[in-house]
Amino acid sequence: MLLALDIGNTHIMVGVYNEAELVTCYRISTDRHKTSDEYAMVLHALLSYDDIEFSEVSGIAMSCVVPPLTVIFEELSKRYFKIEPLIVEPGIKTGMVLRYENPREIGADRIVNAVAAYEKYRSSVIIVDFGTATTFCAVSEDGEYLGGVICPGIMISSEALFSRAARLPRVELVRPPTVIGRNTVRSMQSGLIYGAVGQVNEIVRRIKDEMGTDPKVIATGGLAPLIAEEAEEIDDIDVNLTLEGLRIIYERNNS
Repeated sequence: MLLALDIGNTHIMVGVYNEAELVTCYRISTDRHKTSDEYAMVLHALLSYDDIEFSEVSGIAMSCVVPPLTVIFEELSKRYFKIEPLIVEPGIKTGMVLRYENPREIGADRIVNAVAAYEKYRSSVIIVDFGTATTFCAVSEDGEYLGGVICPGIMISSEALFSRAARLPRVELVRPPTVIGRNTVRSMQSGLIYGAVGQVNEIVRRIKDEMGTDPKVIATGGLAPLIAEEAEEIDDIDVNLTLEGLRIIYERNNS
C-alpha cells in the first residue's frame, strides 16, 4: 500500500492507496509543534480504524509547503514505517515541463495538482485550489505547467475581517440565502462567498483568454464544493486531486 501525505498550512490530507485505488483518506489539522512521534500516533489511530497496519505500507509519497514539517514526516517515515519517503521537490521525476522563471518557487502541492489534472483530462486545464491561499494553475495542451495566480484564501480573508475590524465577528463559512445581507453575519458571509465566486470566474476567464484554448477547470481543496457550486467557470470538483497526483508521481519514480 502507498501512504500519500499532502501537508498544507492548515490541513494535512492523508490517503492510502492499494495500487491505483484510494482505499481511504483523512484530513487532520496541521500543527507545527507536533513531534514525529505525536504525528505517528495520530496516523496509527486513523489507520487502525480502517484495520490498516503500519507494516502493510510499502511506500510513502509526500508534498509539503511547511518546511519544518518535511523533516518531521521524514523522521516519522523512517522510524515507524522503515521507509525512505518520496518527497516532491526539485529533482523528482514529475513528467511535466515547468515553464516558470524559477521552478523552485512553485509549491509542491501546485505541481502535484497539475500532474494529476493533466493525467485525468489529457488536455489544457486550469486547477483552482481552495486552500490557505486560493491558487490558480494553468497547464497547456502539451502538459506544460505555464504558471498561475495566488490569492488570499477565503479563511484568511475571513480572519482578516475579524481581527482588523473591531466590530465584525468571526463567521461560519456557509452560503447565505441571499446576496443582500440583512444582518452583519449574513453580509459578511455574502461578501466572502460571492466575492470568492466572482474572483474565480473573472480570473479563470482571463487565464483562458491568455491560454487561447478551452481548458477544463477543476476545483480542489477543502472549500471547493462550497464555491464551485456557484462558480459557473468551474467544470469539475476533485477534493482528492493532490493525493492522486502524489500516487502518479510516486509510480513515475518507482517504475
